[in-house]
Amino acid sequence: MLKLTFGDRFMVIMIYIFLTLLAFVTFYPFWNSLVISFNNGQDTMLGGVTFWPRDFTLDNYEIVFQDKRLVNAFMISVARTVVGTILSVLATAMLAYGLSKKELVGRKYFMVFCIVTMFFSGGLIPTFLLVRGIGLMDSFWVMIIPSLILVWNMIIFRTFFQQLPKGLEESAKIDGAGYWGIFFRIVLPLSGPVIATLSLFTAVFHWNDWFFPSIYITSENLIPIQTLLQKVLNSNTVSSQMSQIDAGAAAHMGKAANTVTGKSLSMAVMMVATLPIIMVYPFVQKYFVKGVLIGSLKE
Repeated sequence: MLKLTFGDRFMVIMIYIFLTLLAFVTFYPFWNSLVISFNNGQDTMLGGVTFWPRDFTLDNYEIVFQDKRLVNAFMISVARTVVGTILSVLATAMLAYGLSKKELVGRKYFMVFCIVTMFFSGGLIPTFLLVRGIGLMDSFWVMIIPSLILVWNMIIFRTFFQQLPKGLEESAKIDGAGYWGIFFRIVLPLSGPVIATLSLFTAVFHWNDWFFPSIYITSENLIPIQTLLQKVLNSNTVSSQMSQIDAGAAAHMGKAANTVTGKSLSMAVMMVATLPIIMVYPFVQKYFVKGVLIGSLKE
């Protein structure tokens, strides 16, 4: 056993204190928002609500879940995240698999074309004209197709595919398998950690994105929850927020007028929009380090 000196023990204690304070500063804003969402809105205005609800109530969440528009926005976000993640990871992996082959003609030029898009874009106006020109305006697919290929994820996939033993593909080709068969039956099953990690990153991107739909979607039935949350947070009063929700929630608002404020309602909407994606992290956390490292290091 290595015996620690007084200086070593002091440094270890200081590191633990620093990390504890850092964790507290990081976690407290989220916890306080959760507490406010469960607290009486009028009581919250008095101040002093920190770690626990002082006047517990569920009125904020009752109004949120009675708002049919918010429930519809939640389902749109779920559908966008699921469909967008599956298609994006699949399309990105297919492109990366092709670019990992040295026999591909023009492979280096294709890589340059892809990498350039990481540093330069056409800009908002050209992108808007392109989306409108191909008929994606105000449709569900406008949230999927433009972000179908993520170049950074493609580079990680490509590096991982290049590390796979060549004998696997050669033996599969001897057995009569083609590139499609090799990709779906051999390559993808061996890419579990990378797929899990990049799927989470892609899902977080789709779930948190509010800017793209705010520009290209005008139909109320297609607005995702993050875009709706942004509109709610920009509303400074309960009346302006309630004017955006349906009559059922507004009717309940009359019963809860003494407990709900703009801040408490905003916190409740924010929790509904945030908690689902946070709950995914514990299930894929074990893949983080392994998935990224084996896809980003090349021998």
